[in-house]
Amino acid sequence: MVQFSPWRLLRHGSRVLRAALVIASALGAVTWTGAATARAADAPGNPERGAYILRLGGCVACHTNTKKKGPMLAGGVALKSPYGTFYAPNITPDKQTGIGGWSTEDFIRAMTHGVLPDGTPLYPAFPYTSFTHMTRQDLIDLKAYLDTVPPVHFEAPENDLRFPYNLRIALVVWRWLFFEPKPFKPEANKSAEWNRGAYLVTGPGHCGECHSPRNFFGAVDQDRALAGTSAGPDGKPVPSIRPRPKHGIGGWTKEDVAYALKTGGKPDGDVLGGAMGDVIEDSTSHWTDADLNAVATYLLSLPAR
Repeated sequence: MVQFSPWRLLRHGSRVLRAALVIASALGAVTWTGAATARAADAPGNPERGAYILRLGGCVACHTNTKKKGPMLAGGVALKSPYGTFYAPNITPDKQTGIGGWSTEDFIRAMTHGVLPDGTPLYPAFPYTSFTHMTRQDLIDLKAYLDTVPPVHFEAPENDLRFPYNLRIALVVWRWLFFEPKPFKPEANKSAEWNRGAYLVTGPGHCGECHSPRNFFGAVDQDRALAGTSAGPDGKPVPSIRPRPKHGIGGWTKEDVAYALKTGGKPDGDVLGGAMGDVIEDSTSHWTDADLNAVATYLLSLPAR
């Protein structure tokens, strides 16, 4: 029996989708220009604070090819997925191969809307679906720091994706179905610590991008966010970080969670390794104790799905 496939529609309707991309990009540009004008009085970027935001976002682990001893943030890291292999881009201020020619507005748009300066939509392998929750000032400070990094002239390899995921035009439909730019909004009935933890987990920390299952189209299953997945980065399983007693962190205390993120040590004496080991080394081990405790407070408050 022949089943309906939306990808077949994408393949044969490419002209319509190409037109839709042009229209969507134009509308996005109009909307973004208005937003930028309304926020013309932004505080200047703080590079020192931006260096900490870099660690919150785990940028070093994803954009530095440590296996090949590549320069910091010069890209080239391979991310294998069920859709093919993605390669992290160069985010040093090199003007030809990095983001040296980007304005702060260009950077914020890419981080929160998933669109390059020329209007090209980004694949959600770059977690703009989480970074969209970041505050504008955090992003301004992050860009200010990245501008101080030594520029490296290095062109990252092109993504190697299988059909139909190599059709970037299909992202128009994907974004319409699964993406809504939305800054984080604190919950008034929660503590400041809980809200800080929620911001870190859902925004810069983008924990749900690895610790959640995805649907056929590669979008995070929000009903099971942070509940773990058998098909994480490089096809490896990723555990639940919800407080389930057996298959999550339900038996952990707040101190256990903070300690694990700081050192990699688990309550049972084992250690967190693999991709999480890289995250701890390059990211969470650099976080303040206050931020680690905030994340622990938030995670342990979630329903045990």
